[in-house]
Amino acid sequence: MNSKTSKQAGLGLFRATGIYVGAILGSGILVLPAIAAREAGPASLLAWALLLVFCTPVAFSFAEMSRQQPDAGGIAHFVTRAYGRRASAVAGYLFYFAIPFGAPATAIIGGNYIAHALGGGRGTALLAAALLLAAAFAANAVGIRMSSGIQLVLMVLLVGLLALAVALAAPFASAANFAPFAPHGYWAVGGVASLLFFCFAGWEAVTHIAGEFRHPERDLKRATWLTLVVVGVVYLGVVAACVAVLGPALPGSDVPIARLLEKGLGGLAAPLTAVAAAVLTFGPINTFVAGASRLGASLASDGVLPRRLERGAGAGQVPAASLGLLAAMTFVSFGAAAAGLADMQLQIGAASACFTAVTAFGLAAGIRLLPAQTPAWYGVVLAAAVMLAVLLFSGWALVVPAALAAGALWAARRAGAGHPADWKVRPSARPAVLATASPGEPGPSAARPPALP
Repeated sequence: MNSKTSKQAGLGLFRATGIYVGAILGSGILVLPAIAAREAGPASLLAWALLLVFCTPVAFSFAEMSRQQPDAGGIAHFVTRAYGRRASAVAGYLFYFAIPFGAPATAIIGGNYIAHALGGGRGTALLAAALLLAAAFAANAVGIRMSSGIQLVLMVLLVGLLALAVALAAPFASAANFAPFAPHGYWAVGGVASLLFFCFAGWEAVTHIAGEFRHPERDLKRATWLTLVVVGVVYLGVVAACVAVLGPALPGSDVPIARLLEKGLGGLAAPLTAVAAAVLTFGPINTFVAGASRLGASLASDGVLPRRLERGAGAGQVPAASLGLLAAMTFVSFGAAAAGLADMQLQIGAASACFTAVTAFGLAAGIRLLPAQTPAWYGVVLAAAVMLAVLLFSGWALVVPAALAAGALWAARRAGAGHPADWKVRPSARPAVLATASPGEPGPSAARPPALP
């Protein structure tokens, strides 16, 4: 195939934008408006808006890094080139061990909507969530994969559902529901912003697909702008509608989108949102489990996880040992939530802190890789500072990425003790592919399961 034919077969602007939007939007929006309102009141809307503004330099930094150095390896490619394979192992740990926090929380979101439709309580929600988790791990055990086309359809369904909810609920909005605006003070907005990154993780997804663009020099930035606009309109529209329509009832709701739809659809809203929530939570769990299980096998082949986990690391194989460990950790985490030892907010906070750290890691690599004191370099410095600020607002959740980073460095030091040359910075090394799109959405990197060199 000549270069002209390859370009014609590549991603056009709108299809690439669709994939990019799908990497950001996720099922977290089905519940986080309520959690954010509980923590910061109507002022939580500021957290959504500020996070969107803060993510703008992050998004364009990844776009510029991809334009200058396109590689399907994404963040891990940059981290490996900039800081070596020990740093790449840290990024791998942050992603792999975030799944046992994020997957149960995502499943419980779907479980709550299913229970609401069936008229059941907490027990029904937990049973539905357990079935969603079990189905995702079973699908991966037999090698079932979701195509990128199906993932795009799921993204369109999510956007359509959210737009319908806002449109139907708009006539019931009341300005009185915005008072008091900041019942817990404005400092709470910062803490909420760190939690909400669960819905904003995935800006680095463009790095995985940059090489597939038909006209990357022109369309990378255009796709980034379009994605920011779509994400901003959807998120701010949904959150504003939730606050304006549900008012004091919002913080206590497990199914805010269903409550919005009920304003216009009545009894039809519950089954509609239940089906949508089930599909939209199963999809990302399946995708992330697929990617993380392969990442675990590759980490094991590098010696930074137990060697027994590397079984099935080859192309087309099922990484059974890594998948089994991931399932065990995930169901322990789920069991803790079911027993009341952990709640969804705690799990989302831990997963969000890990994804924020991975994003910051990728931007820090950009500081070292991009030409110094150029507009692009200053942009990535700003973006890294933004992500660091968001990470610092994570509070107690910082313990999770800090502990994982320490564990990864210890394991990498042991693995590289006998082969120190293998752990130096090697610009030509094949990087890992980390699917770090937010766990509430079907990310575009499902076609490229994460794998360390």
